[in-house]
Amino acid sequence: MFALIRTFARTMSFTTTILQWFGENGRALPWRETRDPYAIWLSEIILQQTRIDQGRPYWERFMRRWPTVEALANATEDEVLREWQGLGYYSRARNLHTAARQVVALGGFPTTIEGIKALKGVGDYTAAAIGSIAFDLPAAVVDGNVYRVLARHYGIKTPINSTEGKKEFTQLAQSLLPPQEASAFNQAMMDFGAIQCTPSAPQCQQCPLAESCVALREDSVSALPVKEKKLKISERHLTYIYIRCNGYTAIHRRPAGDIWQGLYEPLLLEVSGERLEVRGMLEIKKNVKHVLTHRVLYADFWLWETNERPTLPDDYFWIKESDIDQYAVPRLIELLLNEL
Repeated sequence: MFALIRTFARTMSFTTTILQWFGENGRALPWRETRDPYAIWLSEIILQQTRIDQGRPYWERFMRRWPTVEALANATEDEVLREWQGLGYYSRARNLHTAARQVVALGGFPTTIEGIKALKGVGDYTAAAIGSIAFDLPAAVVDGNVYRVLARHYGIKTPINSTEGKKEFTQLAQSLLPPQEASAFNQAMMDFGAIQCTPSAPQCQQCPLAESCVALREDSVSALPVKEKKLKISERHLTYIYIRCNGYTAIHRRPAGDIWQGLYEPLLLEVSGERLEVRGMLEIKKNVKHVLTHRVLYADFWLWETNERPTLPDDYFWIKESDIDQYAVPRLIELLLNEL
């Protein structure tokens, strides 16, 4: 009985402290000034694997161009990809567009966690964030910030990317969530991990949870959270040839089943991922390294100036060079085009 009371007291102390900290230190963000599920959903999708300072201008541009989910649903995929250019992880943009059309078909945003999760590109975390912030649903968010705060404060060594770890952290976060303040608590946990309990150089000496933090007491802050190493990094070598022919150039749209699906690129030569030797063309940039989540790309970029259009594979087409900005390209191609 006394053990149960102590556990409850510790839970209430943690939750109360986090909420008090948030009241004094929470970040002022435009999508927090509304309960519009569209604006909130859009921010969550953009901020997946993207820093706030990088993602905020994109959110603002999307909201200006497509202020409602109906407006976004009526856009073309090319338009959405072009507006997304530079953010990376382009499947997010395609899923965003598909989900917008799902919402319109449903007649509005779903108001349950399961309904929100049924939208394309929405997982447990995003559904909990949208549901709690827009509809006051009592669902705890668990992202990198939450994993880090909970792992350190409670001294949890279970790997956060294991099945057991995901279950353990989700249950703990849910047990700490005050049902009537789900929105504030979830945003507090996000901000606390982003501002106070940061991955490196956390503000431990000024932390309101310092006295009860297991990791601080055991000098294991830098060791937590624990993550299993599963990802195998591969390499690819890409050779791009920008063809300049009387004010025109040739591009094609990348197919499904590979990186950058639906984006455009100039002529690509790739043989078994090996580096190719090119002669008779102007070298623009060589051996440019571009890091993705699960692979490292090395790209060479060449300029081929000719007065006759060469025969190209059927999926390539010619456009005016001045129109190339109308096509969404991967960040790597954007960087290489700038060299021209």
